[in-house]
Amino acid sequence: MNIAATVVAVLAAAMSGFSGYSLLSRAAWVVEAMEEYEVPQTWWTPLGAAKAAGALGLLIGLFVPVIAIAAGIGLVLYYTGAVVTVIRARSYKHIPFPVIYAAPVVAAFALGFAA
Repeated sequence: MNIAATVVAVLAAAMSGFSGYSLLSRAAWVVEAMEEYEVPQTWWTPLGAAKAAGALGLLIGLFVPVIAIAAGIGLVLYYTGAVVTVIRARSYKHIPFPVIYAAPVVAAFALGFAA
């Protein structure tokens, strides 16, 4: 893996980890959004854990590439689901947020496969 792919993968892990932590710690801005999107509160912990696991998988994947691929796929699917959820909630102004979190994951994939 080249340096650019490594840096982007670490950035993607940091962003997803922060997002997972924010949901698990029930940050006010996250709770407000989740309520607006009508995501059941019983899903919040598993969703936050999924993001945290994806972030950890990206970091482990620096040493075990197959783990990075699985974590990346999982995070891309997660953020795709987040975009769908935001659209279903008709909160169109929030669409960029899951896209911003997904972008470094996709970029890490592209850089990793280009190397």
